[in-house]
Amino acid sequence: MQQTPKSLRLHIALLGRVNAGKSSFLNLVTGQQTAIVSEMAGTTTDVVEKAQELPPLGPVLWLDTAGFGDTTDLADKRMAKTARVLDCADVALLVCRGDVIGPEEMQILTLLQERKIPHIKIYNQTDKFAVMHTDGICVNSTDAASRERVLNELTAALIKICPDDFLNEQPLVGDLLAPHSTAVMMIPLDYEAPKGRLILPQVQAIRDCLDHAQNIMVVKEDDYATVLNNFKTPPALAICDSQVVDIMVAQTPAEIKCTTFSILMARFKGNLQKMVEGAAMIDRLQDGDKVLIAEACTHHAAEDDIGRVKIPRWLKQKTGKDLQIDVFSGCDFATDLAQYKLVIQCGGCTINRREVLSRIQKCAAAGVAITNYGVCISELKGVLMRVLEPFGDVYEAYLAAKQSKN
Repeated sequence: MQQTPKSLRLHIALLGRVNAGKSSFLNLVTGQQTAIVSEMAGTTTDVVEKAQELPPLGPVLWLDTAGFGDTTDLADKRMAKTARVLDCADVALLVCRGDVIGPEEMQILTLLQERKIPHIKIYNQTDKFAVMHTDGICVNSTDAASRERVLNELTAALIKICPDDFLNEQPLVGDLLAPHSTAVMMIPLDYEAPKGRLILPQVQAIRDCLDHAQNIMVVKEDDYATVLNNFKTPPALAICDSQVVDIMVAQTPAEIKCTTFSILMARFKGNLQKMVEGAAMIDRLQDGDKVLIAEACTHHAAEDDIGRVKIPRWLKQKTGKDLQIDVFSGCDFATDLAQYKLVIQCGGCTINRREVLSRIQKCAAAGVAITNYGVCISELKGVLMRVLEPFGDVYEAYLAAKQSKN
């Protein structure tokens, strides 16, 4: 369980005013000295992350943030980091010092309400203030003996407010084919492939098929056509890396549905229909238009990097336009989205679903189209209609979006 990727954990943000006891509460629930605790205001200067297994919820990621009401010189930078946490937080704990619900707490509650993030109030050091609350959990974060009681109350409260898409997670691929049927996965092993292992979406797809009692055949692109010919019963689905989607489509008989790992991730991590509608913007791009490419990870860019080199090249070849391309990586995301005509988000395997949805929402608010790598590449290579066939209504949305541009 400790090996669960960060992007698949329930993200729990700890919020509160300075010196409310957020870090000491984190130390209590994790049973470790995870965060530095001090009476000095502004001790937590950056977001502290701590992975933990929290039965029966499973793997979670704690996000300890800088306190509201900070008056130090670095306050603005600390608050910017805290605000960024709200983009990925699935749930939040509002840690209050005793029974204090002041301006800082009200500011936090407003932010949580605006972003529709469910929350639990944690009344810290209530034994010192002699108060009782029924709308939250009363704790003394310095009392290690109370840890079991606090964990029991906390997990019960988290289960009540935990988003349904975490408790009842949508399959990545398993719902697209019947049990005991076969999926063929075309995985190129070029110089961008990590040595000795597969990339996360490929591993997740394999595991999801196994969880749904399905069979998997993994091949390289050079062997794909031969493998298909050797099947007595055709596979139910073919899946490939986006960079070889044109090869897969050309070699896949019409009766076999096919798609890409990145398109699967668009559905699993975000909103595939929105990503497909966003791809319709590609044909509308004009000279001078700006396009933002958003990489969630911070990998070392290869010589022919997919996001920094290949997609920009394919975009310009497809549109014939002189486009301005900006690239943001990691947690960074443009604040002035209105300057862009299109945002192209990566598969998002290193960030959680809430953050991908947050980026989609920000683009919608700015009136900017957003798509993802797999959808974009399939559109650029002229095969998007083919690789959307497994997704029913999304296929119809793509046709409608294409027609609306005319």
